[in-house]
Amino acid sequence: MRPLSEIYSGDEYPQVLVGLAEPDDAAVYQLDSGRAIISTTDFFPPVVDDPYDFGAIAAANALSDVYAMGGRPLMAINLVAYPDDLDKGILSEILRGGAEKVKEAGAVIAGGHSITDAEPKYGLSVTGEVETGKIIRKSGARAGDVLILSKRLGTGVITTALKRGIAAPEHVGEAVQSMSRLNRAASELAQRHGVRAMTDVTGFGLVGHGLEMARLSQVNFRLAMESIALLPGVAEHAREGVFPGGMERNREYYSQWLETDGTLAEHEYGLLFDPQTSGGLLLAAPLERAGALLAELVAQGEDAFVLGDVVAGPGKIVVTKS
Repeated sequence: MRPLSEIYSGDEYPQVLVGLAEPDDAAVYQLDSGRAIISTTDFFPPVVDDPYDFGAIAAANALSDVYAMGGRPLMAINLVAYPDDLDKGILSEILRGGAEKVKEAGAVIAGGHSITDAEPKYGLSVTGEVETGKIIRKSGARAGDVLILSKRLGTGVITTALKRGIAAPEHVGEAVQSMSRLNRAASELAQRHGVRAMTDVTGFGLVGHGLEMARLSQVNFRLAMESIALLPGVAEHAREGVFPGGMERNREYYSQWLETDGTLAEHEYGLLFDPQTSGGLLLAAPLERAGALLAELVAQGEDAFVLGDVVAGPGKIVVTKS
C-alpha cells in the first residue's frame, strides 16, 4: 500500500506548504504570494468534571496548533460525540465553554457536526491564517538557541489524580487555568522575537514533542530537570506514581532517543513523558533574543521558563539533573 505522502506528493501539490511530507502541528495551504491558510483539528473525552471547563480546555487545545505555526485563528467548527441518555444541559455548557474560548481568540464558531457515542467527546476543526514568510515550523532550531516553555508541566498527573479522587481542589484549579489559557500571547511574542522553531507540548509529552523538533532540525535538545517548572501538586503525585496510561506508552516509544546522566529519580523520568492537555509552546529562541522574550512572556502573565538549550547532534533529547 502506498503511503499518503507518496499519493499527495509535493510536486503535484506545491500549494501545500506544510503537509504529510514533513509532520508538523497543522497543515498549511498557500493562497497567494503573501497569505496561507492553516487547518487543524483535535477532540477528546472529558479531562475535568466541570463541563464548561472541559469545553474551554478542548477549544484552547485545538486552537493551539494554529498558534504553534505562528498563525491566527479565523473560525472553528464544533466536533461533538454525545450519548443519547445524558442530560443535554451538560452539552450546552461544554459548547458554551468552547464558544467563549474561541471568541476570546478573536475567531468565530461557524458550524459543527455531532454523532451519538457512548462517551462524550468535544473539540474543534480550526481554520487560521499566516503570512507565508512568517510560518514557524518544528524544523528551524539551531545550535545555540535557548529552549523556553510557556506553561508549566504536569496536567496529565493532575487530571489523573482528579479521576482517582485524590487531587486537591486548588491544584485542579491551577491546572484548569493553565489548560484553558490560550497560547496566543506566546505565539505573537515568538513572531516578534524571531523564534525559528516552535511546537505545542500535548499528548506525546515534553520528550515526544521536543524530539520531533530536534529530529527535524537535526540537532540535540539539552534539558535540565531542575529547571522544568511543574504545576502545584504535580511533584508530590508523581512521587506516588500517579501517572496516566499514556505516560507509559510515551516512555516505551520515545525513551530510545533519550539520554540522561543517570541521576534522575524514577518520578522525574516519568514527568518527561507525561501527556499534556493544552500544554504550552516549546520555543527555540535565538540566544540574543531569549532574555527579552522570556521577560515579555512573564510580563504578560505566562508561566514561561528556560528549560535548556540546543546543541549540535543527530536529533536526540539529552536530560541532566541541572
